[in-house]
Amino acid sequence: MTDTARTARAGVPERPTLDGIEERWARRWQEEGTYAFDREKATVAGRGSTVGTPRRHGRGDDVYAIDTPPPTVSGELHMGHVFSYTHTDTVARFQRMRGRNVFYPMGWDDNGLPTERRVQNVYGVSCDPSLPYDPAWQPPDAPVTEARRREPTPISRRNFVELCERLTADDEQVFEALWRRLGLSVDWSLTYTTIGRAARATSQRMFLRNLARGEAYQAQAPTLWDVGFGTAVAQAELEDRERPGAYHRLRFTGPDGREVLIDTTRPELLPACVAVVCHPDDERYADLVGATVRTPVFGVEVPVRAHPLADPGKGTGVAMVCTFGDLTDVTWWRDLDLATRVVIGRDGRLLAEPPDGVPVGPYATLSGQSVNAARRAVVESLRDAGDLVGEPREITHPVKFYERGDRPLEIVSTRQWYLRNGGRDTGLRTELLARGDELRWVPEHMGHRYAHWVGGLTGDWLVSRQRFFGVPVPVWYRLDAFGEPDHANPLTPDEASLPVDPSGEPPPGYDESQRGVPGGFVGDPDVLDTWATSSLTPQIVGGWETDPELFDRIFPMDLRPQGQEIIRTWLFGTVVRAHLEHGVLPWRDAVLSGWILDPDRKKMSKSKGNVVTPMALLEQHGSDAVRYWAANGRPGMDLAFDPAQIRVGRRLATKLLNASKFALGLGAADALRTPATTPLDTALLAELSTVVATATAAFDGYDHTAALQATEAFFWRFCDDYIELVKERAYGTGPGADSARAALATALSVQLRLFAPVLPYVTEEVWSWWRYGSVHRAPWPTTYEVGRAITGTGDPALLRLAGDALGQVRRAKSERRLSMRAEVPLAEALGPAGLLDQLTLVADDVRAAGRITTLDLLPDRAPELVIASAF
Repeated sequence: MTDTARTARAGVPERPTLDGIEERWARRWQEEGTYAFDREKATVAGRGSTVGTPRRHGRGDDVYAIDTPPPTVSGELHMGHVFSYTHTDTVARFQRMRGRNVFYPMGWDDNGLPTERRVQNVYGVSCDPSLPYDPAWQPPDAPVTEARRREPTPISRRNFVELCERLTADDEQVFEALWRRLGLSVDWSLTYTTIGRAARATSQRMFLRNLARGEAYQAQAPTLWDVGFGTAVAQAELEDRERPGAYHRLRFTGPDGREVLIDTTRPELLPACVAVVCHPDDERYADLVGATVRTPVFGVEVPVRAHPLADPGKGTGVAMVCTFGDLTDVTWWRDLDLATRVVIGRDGRLLAEPPDGVPVGPYATLSGQSVNAARRAVVESLRDAGDLVGEPREITHPVKFYERGDRPLEIVSTRQWYLRNGGRDTGLRTELLARGDELRWVPEHMGHRYAHWVGGLTGDWLVSRQRFFGVPVPVWYRLDAFGEPDHANPLTPDEASLPVDPSGEPPPGYDESQRGVPGGFVGDPDVLDTWATSSLTPQIVGGWETDPELFDRIFPMDLRPQGQEIIRTWLFGTVVRAHLEHGVLPWRDAVLSGWILDPDRKKMSKSKGNVVTPMALLEQHGSDAVRYWAANGRPGMDLAFDPAQIRVGRRLATKLLNASKFALGLGAADALRTPATTPLDTALLAELSTVVATATAAFDGYDHTAALQATEAFFWRFCDDYIELVKERAYGTGPGADSARAALATALSVQLRLFAPVLPYVTEEVWSWWRYGSVHRAPWPTTYEVGRAITGTGDPALLRLAGDALGQVRRAKSERRLSMRAEVPLAEALGPAGLLDQLTLVADDVRAAGRITTLDLLPDRAPELVIASAF
């Protein structure tokens, strides 16, 4: 890394400007390795000295490692990204200035459904794994027509994956350019992708170890299925959306022709009915429990069972159990050991043939129909048979969706891979809850969301997906003499051969000629859930098992910054993987972001069409101004998008340029490290010492907002009061002038460093005028450093008192519409005697700044300070 300490001073420019500084300094930072992680200096316990005591898992505390969220590469970055990533960057910059060796990577989350959907839309294609690879195939020019999207061109899996890689590579360049413009201080040599070779090998290695320990397993089970994407989804990826529906009251027939009425919103599942349930304490149906009732239209005998999840107050108090209508049906089916009659296929249509026990005749009109068409057909049949009681009653109710899908989920029976996560293991659940208690949550209440999620799990983590652009499940299956796969005994690769693609590579001991033939093998066609790979970001970027020295230096990491909405997915998944493999938390602290709101206080989202993209704002106002807006939102707190706040940030950066030029023009650069001696100067530095303590404590607590507010408030007092009060003295010579220039030098040096985490460009620009190296590699200011520049003791109240006095003189001139340079022949200071005694210590500066010829002090003439100016 270039020694930035030897970078020459630039000198104060004639006309300072913010224009163009982003490009210039971003290039310089990259060339000089300003933000590079120095792995040679990173220590491990027992291997050289550390900056303190060794920490958990053998790590030294000289490293500060951040598990940076890899943004999904499937569109555009928006202001929500700018908001949260700026927060993380302030932490990285602060820790670097505190002397920590900061490990700050950037990743791109480029595999999974969002990327596939984007490729389909951009190029008008679909993936057909049965097609052969065509090396000469070229995609159409984008964008394609809507007609092309409706009738996509089928291409082979390999061609489709190549398109995904091509599109994500283009998107990643755009994303990196924006992050560099924003000034993120990441080490770009540590960049990774979740579909890259290292990520695939890491993900597959962890899966194989989970499999060997029995933590990963296969099961044929009811599965939440997204019809649009054609894949299984996990519990963590669900969301409820309010949708219109209707209750239909159906007439079942009980013993001796008894009428049993049941309300349902899904009459099309009537042929899938396997039981009727009531609550064990519901006396209305107690005599029916153990008997059977006959379904309308299809005439199938189904048992009546009791179960505590049946709600006596809902509908008629009795419900039909279908395999499978919703998650409660799955619970009833499993708890009551019921039969299975699946009628909906993976394409979202009713199966061609009825399930066992259901007559062919009534089912014929439903065969192959969509869910909505089948619903209409069943309702018509019920109406014709006289078994629809009354008319359907319209309602609005929550319906389960995949968070990225646009069609309601169905539940179908499929073979999938699962990873144990405590959903069915109380011992593991208890351990994972304890991990949540170990973690430092910022803000603290976010820990309750983790505990609520873990405590409410109803099943293990479904990690397989029936998609294409992802990390392949690294197993094969032997085929018996009839060509049937042996799912119970999967074939696995050696870890040294990873990553592997079972769809294109044979397992050990086989060759390609044996693929798909009896006695041969078949590869698992699925890929791993994107979260199954993203949950390994510490291991991927840290070189787990491939670079053990690096991994020992950075793991467990210090910080996981992320969105609150993915506590249940990314955060929990990462905790699960680290707990199972390493027996530790993957990081010490978790900092959660709030939402970005539009001016109407509504959450910004692509689906609502109210998102704002950042590049134009960065170009118009400057990156420091946008970062200033972002830094005004605390972790976990929502922040409204406010262009006015961005303009305030621009004014602050501009003022920092101009005030710095003025101070340096007074000779401050040559007075650094000399003591301040006069009361006003020591008062300034005493207050600055308090600001340093406040900002440091705030950053230590991940409260960048409080640090910025304290620094900014002091800066405006420094500009509006102190510089105005002291500039006449600073222009002169002698001890008083020397003291003023010394205070200006210390105050400027310290303030530039305090602002640096939030305003990296303007602070680096000013620093380069008069200091060597980079402000971002300079040590964080301390109260000891500021105190060393004070002769004697300083009283911050003196600065406020002098500022109050000068402010009253200015107001008097303003009220008379006089220039601030107008002379004041006489001014009288009234107030308590003790207060005026204090004023005498700064009276010369007040007279000079207010251009007061005579300042008379009249004690005990007013209960507080009053400056009466005579013109």
